Amino acid sequence: MIARLAPVVLALLAALASAPARAQPIDMSSGGPVDVTARDGFEWHENDQTVTANGDARAVRGDVTVLADRLVAHYRKKAAAAEPVAAVTASPGDSDAGSNEIYRLDAIGHVRIVTPTDEAVGDMAVYDIDQAVLVMTGQALRLTTPQYLMTARDSMEYWSQLHMAVGRGNAMVVATDGRRLSADVLVGYTTQAAPAAGSPAAAGPGVPPPPTGADASGKLQRVEAFGNVEVRTATDTVRGDRGVYVTDTGVARVLGNVRVIHGQNVITGPAADVNMKTGIAHVASDPTQRVQGLIMPNQAQVPGGATPAGPGGRSR
Repeated sequence: MIARLAPVVLALLAALASAPARAQPIDMSSGGPVDVTARDGFEWHENDQTVTANGDARAVRGDVTVLADRLVAHYRKKAAAAEPVAAVTASPGDSDAGSNEIYRLDAIGHVRIVTPTDEAVGDMAVYDIDQAVLVMTGQALRLTTPQYLMTARDSMEYWSQLHMAVGRGNAMVVATDGRRLSADVLVGYTTQAAPAAGSPAAAGPGVPPPPTGADASGKLQRVEAFGNVEVRTATDTVRGDRGVYVTDTGVARVLGNVRVIHGQNVITGPAADVNMKTGIAHVASDPTQRVQGLIMPNQAQVPGGATPAGPGGRSR
């Protein structure tokens, strides 16, 4: 078994090879071979069908690098298909190595996953290669992109093929311009990243240079918030049960038990539209619930210039 360790490990790592690499951040579901190194070597557990890299482990595939104290690759027998998941070259005498494929990668301890534009940090990460889904847990969870920073207490998910990031537990998104949205659960959606240089979509005359920064990472389109939603502007705090923030308009819509707080002044209502660019909030009413306000005598200014609005969002 020990003699077969090196060729089996190499064959399993080669089993991740498939289509050419795409310009998708934190996506290891396709691309060339995975280059794995570790300070303390590899362990092959045939019964568990795992290969473990120990000590300052590093896995690199295309533009994605996974760093951790330990990396565990889970493999399985490759299912028969008209188009195999990957072509594997096994060493002579290792006839069954080429029939294996890696379907999951675990990163344990001091985890960092980086691309030229993005970085995810946590204590433990599980990457489902079939679904191209990354789930991170641990302390001080953080996802950093050129456009925003997402943090969470309980877990963080990154669905690269759906262009979606999810923060659970006291989650927060902070844009580069300081706009801030927090909730029990936050779901951020981005546009599809532009093609990388050398990819089929980027080939041909008249094609602009390869994307960098936010363009290569994908543009943040909207953020959906659920539970204990809080929107902060320079002057006001807006709270509610749920909300959605659209980056192109710069407007956050907060719904359910809405409270707009400016110092000691408070306006309540069923919904509010917060312009994150200007800091102005419009509180809406409906036939069943009127807008109410508590305005302190020494603070005559309405919160953030907030204006009560009737049904349809028209100022009254």
